Amino acid sequence: MTIRLSVVIAVLNEVENIQPVCAELAGVFGSRSDTEIVFVDDGSTDGTGDALLAARDAYLPSLRLLVHDRRLGKSAALRTGIEAARGHWIATLDGDGQDDPSVIVTMLDRAEALSKGAGGAAPLVVGVRLKRNDSLSRVIATRFANGLRRRLLKDGCPDTGAPMKLFSRAAFLRIPQFEGVHRFLPALLGCYGAELICVETRHRARLHGHSKYTNFNRALVGIRDLLGVMWLLNRTRLPGRVTER
Repeated sequence: MTIRLSVVIAVLNEVENIQPVCAELAGVFGSRSDTEIVFVDDGSTDGTGDALLAARDAYLPSLRLLVHDRRLGKSAALRTGIEAARGHWIATLDGDGQDDPSVIVTMLDRAEALSKGAGGAAPLVVGVRLKRNDSLSRVIATRFANGLRRRLLKDGCPDTGAPMKLFSRAAFLRIPQFEGVHRFLPALLGCYGAELICVETRHRARLHGHSKYTNFNRALVGIRDLLGVMWLLNRTRLPGRVTER
């Protein structure tokens, strides 16, 4: 059976969230033979890997587990999963239970409909969190970061940090790899002609544990990355059309 969709999830020390997240994934994708679930354990030290193996044996046989020997960061973990994925389409989400995986079905339908109508061009679909279930300080920091990024990159996306995204594997593998790249996909894939589709998604409270980032360290790294992406977009030169004679 050809794999149509690969759902790629990077996790770090999420042992308490693995069972409910995998159970929900099984409910959405368990009967779909054209879908695989790819988890990348980014150097967890709390038994996350063992919990994923138990979930695969119990009710999610399509689960694949890739394990980093040390923590490399979310973007590196996603890259590992996407490189290993077998699907034409890639969907990403977090492993903390805040994302509703059922929305991926809608995102995939929208992407495939646009691809057929645009001569095969692969869009980027972003699950936009209109109502954030986070602390007030994180909501304010996120709104500021999104506003600054939209103003400088003009990528047209209201929530580029949203973990739920869907895009073609081939398109993603064309762009440079750096930590934080997952936050700039609208600008980077848009540079290669990907049309942006925004789909509203429900943002839930984290099931267990806490975020791996603080507002302060996210802001410092984000500003540096933003400047880097601005430079990269400015230096990218792509032909509108290539012919062979």
